Amino acid sequence: MKKVLILFSALILASCNKATNDLQEGDKPNVVFILVDDLGKEWVSSFGADDIETPNIDKLAASGMSFNNFYSMPQCTPTRVSFLTAQYPFRHGWVNHWDVPRWGGGAHFDETHNPSLVRAIRDSGYKTCIAGKWQIDDFRVEPDALIKSGFDNFCMWTGYEGGVEASANRYQDPYIFSDSQNSKTYKDKFGPDVFAGYVKSFIKENKDKPMFIYYPMVLTHSPFVNTPDEEADTVLGKHKAMVRYADKLTGEIVETIEKAGILDNTVIIWTTDNGTSGNIVGTLDGRTVKGGKGSTKESGINEPFIVSWPSKIKKGQVSEALIDITDILPTSLDLIDDEMTSSYMLDGKSFKGVLLGESEKSQKRYILGMGGGNNAKLTDKGVENQYIFRDRVLRDERFKLYVDSHRQPIKFVDLKADPAEEIDIKDDLSSEESKHAYAKLVGEIINFPEEDAEPIYVNNPTQVWDVEITAESKSWKK
Repeated sequence: MKKVLILFSALILASCNKATNDLQEGDKPNVVFILVDDLGKEWVSSFGADDIETPNIDKLAASGMSFNNFYSMPQCTPTRVSFLTAQYPFRHGWVNHWDVPRWGGGAHFDETHNPSLVRAIRDSGYKTCIAGKWQIDDFRVEPDALIKSGFDNFCMWTGYEGGVEASANRYQDPYIFSDSQNSKTYKDKFGPDVFAGYVKSFIKENKDKPMFIYYPMVLTHSPFVNTPDEEADTVLGKHKAMVRYADKLTGEIVETIEKAGILDNTVIIWTTDNGTSGNIVGTLDGRTVKGGKGSTKESGINEPFIVSWPSKIKKGQVSEALIDITDILPTSLDLIDDEMTSSYMLDGKSFKGVLLGESEKSQKRYILGMGGGNNAKLTDKGVENQYIFRDRVLRDERFKLYVDSHRQPIKFVDLKADPAEEIDIKDDLSSEESKHAYAKLVGEIINFPEEDAEPIYVNNPTQVWDVEITAESKSWKK
């Protein structure tokens, strides 16, 4: 059976058509990746949200291509590491959420033991920038973590640092670490404005150079707060205000790119890291949707996804191609014609052909969602995942398979007929299409490693704020 894994070099070379798509240095596109925190489709109006208007995000969607079948992972850490590595959680090991600045324990995202695709982009001549949320390193212990991961410039919320009360603030009076100074409180500032302002300044200062910008917003993650534009009394009201503010900042970034005269040659990728917080309820195409963060239901992992590139991508397109979070950096490298090779095995595949109208389908046989939750502990051997094999979901354009932690198929749904995923048709496959899809997706289970990887890193020195070791290695696993 054909293996899912391929070498990075094969991925990039196979997807590039060098005869027709070579780029001169001056033609290399800028790439801007905007990642909103904790926001499902039920809160983006161009994707069918009924309870809010997001005009700037909608305008971005109208300028390029929207995707109906894009998967993230269900929670922060698995999604962010999957983006950076182009690997699924079962391969890079960060299956569960692990809040490094808060819990420590020597754990961190170790760029020496993981693919570093941003570094590859920087090494190809791009100026690189990140502003917003990272949370997979502790900047007190690793002040150069972002530089090692490929970023020239940075302005970051530190994450909630154990023992530093002020670091809990990402909104009012934010606690920020940047390339120009150590961590400090920005008194009377609103964090999202600081991060957006940093990105806008970077664009203005580097408009004559190829740029790669990663803008992981802190919005719309809890705590739910009022914004400079609105005051609300309820949690839902504050959430809506935060969504509108994220929309506003999206518009400001696009406007800055346009005023710099580089919009036509800038690829803007916009998505979210997982579904909405579970205590927030919205409506999607008339259907009530409870926030799905932490869940592998569609509300937790099927996220709004937009790509705009005015000079190359036709306006107003909607794609059904299968795409997930692992595909973003391989596609970015493909778009800039980078041929860097690597010995790492990647799950991500370029969807450049879909963007440029060369194919309706991506290279993916399926997309996958897994992980999330706090099902990890610090053991005497480091951070370990609770499950030897974590449950996961696989889907094609129509059907979705749930696989449990014993590698068994436990649920099969027809998303076209049952978008709420209420009816298990596993034992009632009435059509040839459903029978074929079930056999195909079940057949993929054998390709997964028998055991998920653990997070791979060289331990950082012990710190006074580290959580305690709570289990003997492997003794607690299921």
